[in-house]
Amino acid sequence: MSSPSISTILRDSSLPSGLRVIAEKVYAGDRITPEEGQLLFDEAPLGYLGSLANHIREQKHGDKTYFNRNFHVEPTNVCLYTCTFCSYSRRIKKREDGWEYSLDDIMDIVKGYDDKPVTEVHIVGGVLPQYDVPFYTELFSRIRKHRPDLHVKALTPVEYHYIFKKAKISYEEGMAQMKEAGLQSMPGGGAEIFHPEIRDQIAGGKCSGEEWLRIHEIWHGLGMRSNATMLYGHIEEFRHRVDHLEKLRELQDKTGGFQTFIPLKFRNKNNEMSHLDESTVVEDLRNYAISRIYLDNFDHIKAYWPMIGRTTAQLSLAFGVDDIDGTIDDTTRIYSMAGGEQNPALSTEALVKMIRAVGRHPIERGTLYEVIEDFKDVEFADDKQYRGYTALPVV
Repeated sequence: MSSPSISTILRDSSLPSGLRVIAEKVYAGDRITPEEGQLLFDEAPLGYLGSLANHIREQKHGDKTYFNRNFHVEPTNVCLYTCTFCSYSRRIKKREDGWEYSLDDIMDIVKGYDDKPVTEVHIVGGVLPQYDVPFYTELFSRIRKHRPDLHVKALTPVEYHYIFKKAKISYEEGMAQMKEAGLQSMPGGGAEIFHPEIRDQIAGGKCSGEEWLRIHEIWHGLGMRSNATMLYGHIEEFRHRVDHLEKLRELQDKTGGFQTFIPLKFRNKNNEMSHLDESTVVEDLRNYAISRIYLDNFDHIKAYWPMIGRTTAQLSLAFGVDDIDGTIDDTTRIYSMAGGEQNPALSTEALVKMIRAVGRHPIERGTLYEVIEDFKDVEFADDKQYRGYTALPVV
């Protein structure tokens, strides 16, 4: 069942006045306030949110849905930090249970993709002293020299904060060195929840929310782009989510450097917060929709399919999402170790069919959202079953 249109919603005499005002703002292209964002989390039903978010999504992108051909490199899962939500990292005293790649090890992984049409390498991992400024500048330089067409998207402010502090250099100097070495964009990880009430409990010792934002601001000031995330569905309250979204929106007003926002669902396997229930699919879809409504100055909202699963990723395309990430090729263990998709890998054909199955238009993009191939009219051998049919209901 499709969500009603905004015009239908506005004709509903039973709609509470606060939600009516928000719908009118969305229809007019106006910004909602933090108080209205809170109201959406507190009171808005799923169908209402889907209508507003899908309206914005289609105003921006129509039926277009983006993906890319990418792979991940995770230099280590051994880490100095002990985040309570993390299922991925191993403490130094148990480093024998983890991995620590050398520069040559990482380059061997990169070279393993030399005959594949990937366009992006995504590099994030644990924090250890040997992974420092010289290590990463050398790594970025080697990758760019070896394969200039491969976009290097690497490291979060958590990693940059540590290595710059260790090197006794400023954020400004450090980010300039990374750009010179070949870094082309930053992923959105490490944001977790900005508010110190929550951040201090789940990610104490890492860079603060303000430091995370500052590093992205400096990167944007160099003319470069990055992504943003929010880890939701654990001990935070709705007000903490609104605070997080507001801080991102404020920085985007200032720099315009964010490309996409990725809500990251807390997964409760094998971590210190395993006693917490995970958010439901309904809450996941509500969170995507509210993010799309609130972040009016972000071009894209991404659903990271290895984290939420393929079916929820398809459903999210009716709740404001226009990007489902990439092929991955089973190269990330961050979410599979926490209960996400096991062996996360999808072929380009599978991603295209996933998108088509819910009536959307698949487009392969580069990291900076340049169109690489439009799959609207590309046929596969068994493609007829995916044409003109919706495999999943839209709530």
